[in-house]
Amino acid sequence: MHGEAFEALGDPNRRAIIELLRTGDRSVQELADALPISRPAVSRHLRLLKAAGLVTDRAEGTRRLYRLHDEGIEAVRTYLEEVWGGTAARIRMAAVNTR
Repeated sequence: MHGEAFEALGDPNRRAIIELLRTGDRSVQELADALPISRPAVSRHLRLLKAAGLVTDRAEGTRRLYRLHDEGIEAVRTYLEEVWGGTAARIRMAAVNTR
């Protein structure tokens, strides 16, 4: 899961989609309107993000709404804290002690 999630987050357009979805559910058209890429490109990016476990979708009438997948985002956050948490704490401690 981590590898796919980080690979998906490696693209700036997919990171922009994640940022937009932080504020709530959005349709493909709403995302395309907010980004400098086409609607078909947004759909391709959403498929990759969904496969990586970072977004989910649901039908609402004739359109699909996308949202962040809490478990996928939490897994990425937890991984980053495990890997970098100790390093960040040591950097903070060094910064405080060098003042």
